[in-house]
Amino acid sequence: MDAAGLSYLRSAEGAQAIAAADRLDLSEASLLSDVSTVRGIAGAYAPAVIEQVRARRRAVGKLGPVENWLLSDEAVQQATPAAVAEHRARRLAWLSVHDVTCSIGAELQALVQVCPRVVGSDIDPIRARMAAHNVPRALVFVADALTPTTTADVVIADPARRGGGRRIADPERMSPALSELRAAYFGRSLAVKTAPGIDYQGLRREGFDGEVEVVSLDGGVREACLWSGPVAVPGLTRATVLRGTGGFEVVSTAPGDVDPGPAGAFIVEPDGAVIRAGLVRQYAARHGLWQLDEHIAYLTGDKVPHGERGFEILERLPFTEKTLRAELRARDVGSLEILTRGAGVDPDVLRKKLKLRGSQPMTVVITRIGRELTAFLTRPTR
Repeated sequence: MDAAGLSYLRSAEGAQAIAAADRLDLSEASLLSDVSTVRGIAGAYAPAVIEQVRARRRAVGKLGPVENWLLSDEAVQQATPAAVAEHRARRLAWLSVHDVTCSIGAELQALVQVCPRVVGSDIDPIRARMAAHNVPRALVFVADALTPTTTADVVIADPARRGGGRRIADPERMSPALSELRAAYFGRSLAVKTAPGIDYQGLRREGFDGEVEVVSLDGGVREACLWSGPVAVPGLTRATVLRGTGGFEVVSTAPGDVDPGPAGAFIVEPDGAVIRAGLVRQYAARHGLWQLDEHIAYLTGDKVPHGERGFEILERLPFTEKTLRAELRARDVGSLEILTRGAGVDPDVLRKKLKLRGSQPMTVVITRIGRELTAFLTRPTR
């Protein structure tokens, strides 16, 4: 998207072209004929119009209502989901906030609902113009994220986390790097969004003394937010689990005195945010559960925490392909969900090798307990 294309999309003529294109299917099957139709309406701006319509369609589930927003496919992919942005905004309510990598304004939209003063900036002038259009209640301008331009109470940054087509987990290889952002905003409240797969312990060893918050949304781990300055809780690690029906938090200061023990009636796998944050023991203690093995994230107990999915244990057996195949065939199993941790088992490869042709569904949990590989035949609670 260039400046001319963006200006066209913002015009009355562009709005009419977008509305006309939105009435088309724009699927892979119809795209060739649809492009021809849109070209007849928008001329050279047809690609920008089509990208706009398809980006808006993709954005609805992630960003909420975006009928009049200006977007790009790449920006939508990179944008923070609305539910995650709203969670962060609630924490910052009544504070002034500057998002120094605002892109198309997904974070700004959540912030303007609860914060008295919201500023956005981006080094990309096209993204900044999109954000100004999308969130008119925020002040938006073009600026480098490493150049302080406001005195807002809190600074939010979302550095680029892709390079060479791959995701970057090291905060020092992000652009800009974590250390550069912390130096630029030294002494101020700062929230830096990073990949959830970062080495949290390594981060601590290298001197990060702020708060680490790992966030999941509807079962998928979305980000780790590194909080520093007055808004952070020093040294705290937090797992935030967001779901459509509610959510919960687990923190590193909670009790975590849990010893491994024999299998109870159920197996429970904690949410990914809890596992990534290293708070499995705290989660277990909170719900009266314990680990099967101190190095494995599977928990067990005699009841499943409210709202969670558990697996009722029907049978336990030493894991070998031959033993498992015989037991599953004896139970007429044909549909098999395979969950595994610490066992070095590829579920797709194993499923093909088992060659099941029965009629019953089953979930098998394969894990290492001590030095032994164990398979649990289970029934999901939901």
